[in-house]
Amino acid sequence: MLDLSKIRHDLRTPINHIIGYCEMLQEDESTPSSFQAELQKIHAGGRQLLAVIAEYFDEESFESRRQDLHRLCHELRTPVNHIIGYGEMLMDEARELDRKTVLPDLERITQAARTWLALMERYLLPREGEGSETSAFERSSQPALTLAEITSIPPVETTGSAAGRMPAATMSGRLLVVDDDEANRDMLGRRLRRQGFQISTASNGVNALELLHGEEFDLVLLDMLMPGLDGYQVLSRIKSDQTLADLPVIMLSALDQDDGIVRCIELGADDYIAKPFNPFFLRARIGACLDKKRLRDRERRTYQALLESQRRLAAELAEAAQYVRSLLPSPVDGPIRAEWCYHPSAQLGGDAFGYEWRDDRCFIFYLLDVCGHGVGAALLSVSIMNVLRAQTLPGVDFLDPSSVLAALNESFPMERQNNMFFTLWYGVYDRESRRLKFASGGHPPVFLVRDANSEQRTIQPLATANPAMGCFPEARFETDSCEVPAGAGLLLFSDGVYEVSKPDGTIWGLAAYQDFVASSAPSIALKPVEHFRRVHQLQNGKPLEDDFSLVSLKFAAH
Repeated sequence: MLDLSKIRHDLRTPINHIIGYCEMLQEDESTPSSFQAELQKIHAGGRQLLAVIAEYFDEESFESRRQDLHRLCHELRTPVNHIIGYGEMLMDEARELDRKTVLPDLERITQAARTWLALMERYLLPREGEGSETSAFERSSQPALTLAEITSIPPVETTGSAAGRMPAATMSGRLLVVDDDEANRDMLGRRLRRQGFQISTASNGVNALELLHGEEFDLVLLDMLMPGLDGYQVLSRIKSDQTLADLPVIMLSALDQDDGIVRCIELGADDYIAKPFNPFFLRARIGACLDKKRLRDRERRTYQALLESQRRLAAELAEAAQYVRSLLPSPVDGPIRAEWCYHPSAQLGGDAFGYEWRDDRCFIFYLLDVCGHGVGAALLSVSIMNVLRAQTLPGVDFLDPSSVLAALNESFPMERQNNMFFTLWYGVYDRESRRLKFASGGHPPVFLVRDANSEQRTIQPLATANPAMGCFPEARFETDSCEVPAGAGLLLFSDGVYEVSKPDGTIWGLAAYQDFVASSAPSIALKPVEHFRRVHQLQNGKPLEDDFSLVSLKFAAH
């Protein structure tokens, strides 16, 4: 049984050569203008052959039409005889005019037409001993039409059609043409070079893959039917290779089966063009694929630039975070043992804290929390912390907590800080009197933990009813005080320690945190890292919603 799909493919290949070389001659400025009418007829003959193939080699009608072999052969041979006749006539004229540059393409046209005749006869003529139908073909096996018969074909109007001259080449790019047919490679390569492209060619799939791995291309024009690795296999390997997957591929074939087209698209082809090519359509499809590739390349460069920018930003943020951490005090031991745990919710947080011995008698400590997170909050918190560390507020007694809060409120109004405010807890401990003076502005209370090493410990929240810093320019701030028993502890923290979302959607809360401190083992009650571990468990390991800052002070038992 005849494979009509293969027959259509094989018969269209030489037609592709005929039409392709004809169009290149029509587009070539060196072609004599007197040749244009005959070239139009050759082009029309090629198109007529395509129509005849589509009509006669159709699966549904071929067998019934084949019964009238004489008529079939005549209708198939007529257009190709016209092509051969016109081609030979133009070759004679080119020799007379000494236009030798056009002779090779005219010879290719006539040779392709003769190849087509041979293919047609091979597929349709019964072999010897297969039947008497041979005589019908033998009667039609006559020389090409005479000049008188040829000139009876009217010229075809081609204004604005594919047969007209192509516009001046304005496109660019590096293209790889892959086709086992040398004439196909030659025609397509020459046409694309005229349009401004750089062209490389490969005669088989293996050679194509070697070129693709050794050089850079902007687009591949890939024939579907090739010996060895066919177009499907080459396409599959291209799209499965991470280094080549984004390279656009246009499939080329004289096959007309929809399932072949679908298969190409499913394998990742960017487009499919049937042979013979409409030159305007070919140019447009190549241009569209190259435009998409250039867009992808720009997106990739933009993405890489974004990644690099993010990398630099992350490095700078990490450096900034390290700087902020370097400003935090080191753990201390002695009459007061101080340790802390600090985990910002973002790379930079808005919390800051500090403590130091002002002299042999007074120990100052504080913790502040700027609203929000990120760079802006971190910059403001560092500015405030540096003021407190250097004690640079003019006329302020840093042993008077309410005076410190009032001065900070005046120095950092929120309208001059991008509408950011902050809370603060500030305390001064006198080791001789064991008195603690403190003031807080909008900040969570400090937990005074009595009998910290006992299972019967009690907790006293320490806070004052002062507003947050920066909100009210005329605000007044009050100081409070209490005694700190020997062996007691203080927990100074931000709201990120207890405003923690649990898996059920509820908030852990300040009261629950106080219960945790009160009921924990002595080894945990004043251990900041254990408190963070508890928060981490409550959130099932999810990222922090707010900065976690906790300072633990443990006072000597004597």
